[in-house]
This record gives sequence, C-alpha cells and structure tokens, in this order.
Amino acid sequence: QVRVVESGGGLVQPGGSLRLSCAASGSIFSIYFMGWYRQAPGKQRDLVAAITSGGSTNYADSVKGRFTISRDNAKNTVYLQMNSLKPEDTAVYYCNVRGLGQTSDFGSWGQGTQVTVSS
Repeated sequence: QVRVVESGGGLVQPGGSLRLSCAASGSIFSIYFMGWYRQAPGKQRDLVAAITSGGSTNYADSVKGRFTISRDNAKNTVYLQMNSLKPEDTAVYYCNVRGLGQTSDFGSWGQGTQVTVSS
C-alpha cells in the first residue's frame, strides 16, 4: 500500500507564487514517475508537470517558464514551484506517483490540494 499526500495549496493573487509538495510513503521499492495534474470544475484532469527518476521533466505548454518541478529521491517527495500565477491556474492539483512496490508495480493518487488564483 502506497500513500500519497499533497500540501501547499491555497489562495494567491495573480502574479503570486505557491509551492506544492507531495510525499509518498509505504511499501515502495522504487519510484520511476512523479507528476502533478490539475482539474478545474467541469474539466478533465490534465498533466501539468512530471519528472522521472533520472530527472527528465515534462511540462504542459500553458505552464512552461512559470512552473518548475523537482524531486527529492531520498524523501520520495516531489515539489511544484508555481510562479506568475494566473486565474486560469485555479484548480485542484493532484499528485500521481508510479513505481515498483514490494511485489508489483503501483500507481497512486493523492487526495488533491486546492489552488485558487484570484484578486
């Protein structure tokens, strides 16, 4: 069983910054993918940014140059630094972690953290 917990969401004014954190714990042998997704009301859940165990990153076009994903492998933690936030970044942000457990692959989601960008 792998548990994923996000933190760091909140209310911020346009142009402001937030840093999200996501920690995975439990029966983990290795993690090969950690990603942030977001879902606005009435819309599908989309990938925002992802990072592999080797450090390769991928970003949605809408956040390139504003968001930065990073990870601490020793802590099984991934971060999302969000700068120059816009109202359209408002959404629930979810963390997804994929890897190898004690006996099989796993893919786990966190409960989500709300990010609201508004003046």
